[in-house]
Amino acid sequence: MLVLGIESSCDETAAAIVNEKKEILGECLWTQIEDHKVFGGVVPEIAAREHLEHIDEIIEHTLKKANVKAEDIDAFAASSGPGLIGGVVIGVMATKAMALALNKPFIAVNHLEGHALAPRLTGDVKYPYLLLLVSGGHCQILIVRGVGDFERLGTTIDDAAGEAFDKVSKMLNLGYPGGPIIEKMAELGDEIRFVLPRPLTNSGDCNLSFSGLKTAVRKIIESYAVDGNIEHVNLDKKDTADICASFQLAVADCLIHKLEKAIKIFKQECPEGKDIVVSGGVAANSYLRKKMAALAEKEGLIFSAPPIRFCTDNGVMIAWAGLERFQKGYTNELDFKPRPRWPLDENAPKAAGAGGVKA
Repeated sequence: MLVLGIESSCDETAAAIVNEKKEILGECLWTQIEDHKVFGGVVPEIAAREHLEHIDEIIEHTLKKANVKAEDIDAFAASSGPGLIGGVVIGVMATKAMALALNKPFIAVNHLEGHALAPRLTGDVKYPYLLLLVSGGHCQILIVRGVGDFERLGTTIDDAAGEAFDKVSKMLNLGYPGGPIIEKMAELGDEIRFVLPRPLTNSGDCNLSFSGLKTAVRKIIESYAVDGNIEHVNLDKKDTADICASFQLAVADCLIHKLEKAIKIFKQECPEGKDIVVSGGVAANSYLRKKMAALAEKEGLIFSAPPIRFCTDNGVMIAWAGLERFQKGYTNELDFKPRPRWPLDENAPKAAGAGGVKA
């Protein structure tokens, strides 16, 4: 069984071919990071144009690497939302065109499910499992019971963790994307020098908030302004590193604290569950991985995370999610409409970082 998956929901144009043996036969990715760096974030119009320009060659290279022809593919899957709708539409239309021309099934994959199921491709993760899905646009804690079967335990009520990393990096003039830069700077810093808040610690639920934390960092930066001019901040490398380290610790503390609450629920609802997983772009953060691995050991759970190259958006995760859906007989008609908003748990209240309000 061969499934070709296409990802184009943000600033990566990617394709991959996988089979039921968990073999990645071919993959190709075009990143737009350099195009967006000057703006400090992704510009939707530029992203859509780049997807349109490169998607055909990405598909062609992927087929060539896999040494297969398009007609050898059993099903075609596309990241069909949530995301920047211009890019999503381009990927979906390209995938539909191949499915129609070759009379093969089309599979609409929720981009977030791609992240959620990726650890099953690269590791021995069994349903049900507890998932921290943490990226630039989404941050939530879910119980994953099976394909298309998610229960959201908590979500960010404002900024996602990855978004906060990007904004703090921008405030410090460190560049984009912020996550890897802050992690590297934090290695040189004192993580207890600056006292930062841990929002929603006493909320009693599993929800998260990073907007107030980001504001607290901004106030620290502003305290270094020369003559009150925020355009001229007197921060040396040590100060910057200490801010990064303190911020990274605060984010990790918030996530771990809420995961502790989620684990109690998970153990009650799914006593057979053994795995706790982190996925999404921020899952590439080694500091967070170590914190989660320690938590898993303490709680008697098995910690898993995809290889770092599969944490950020990629075609492999879409192909694998498409294959899991195909095995269950879940396919879509060609009139499926791309969805800029598409929560994993349709029964949960709408929330900013859960695919329900903003992409």
